[in-house]
Formats: sequence, C-alpha cells, structure tokens
Amino acid sequence: MPVQTPLAIAIYFTMWWVVLLAVLPFGVRAPHEDGETPPPGCDPGAPQSPKLVQKALATTAVTTVLYVLFMVALKLAQ
Repeated sequence: MPVQTPLAIAIYFTMWWVVLLAVLPFGVRAPHEDGETPPPGCDPGAPQSPKLVQKALATTAVTTVLYVLFMVALKLAQ
C-alpha cells in the first residue's frame, strides 16, 4: 500500500524540523568566543552570524536524501 500524499508531506515536514534542530548549532560563535564585547542590551551568548539561509538549504538537502532513503526502505519492506 503506497503512502498517501498528506502522510508523505507530514513525514517530510517532521523530518525537516528534526534535521533543522540538529543543524542549527553548527558553526555558531558568540562574540565572547572571538574576544569581542557584545553590544549593549544583547545576550552574550547570542550568535554573531547564525547563517539561517544556508542552514535551511542544507537542512532541505539532507532531509530530501533521508526522505528518499526512508521511502525506498519502506517500499522494500512491503
């Protein structure tokens, strides 16, 4: 029995968020790690350059590969 479209979308969406939460910490540096003083009113642990667009694109690429592998494994298991 093939996976219905709404379920397939829900699986991809869930996988995307899990991968995003795993990718978010990569390459994050706070100002104090570089020896700089954070601007007044900013959290000292706030990242200088979170690079969210690159992380979203990387998350999409990784999730797509994992999703395809998951669907192939699901198809082989039937």
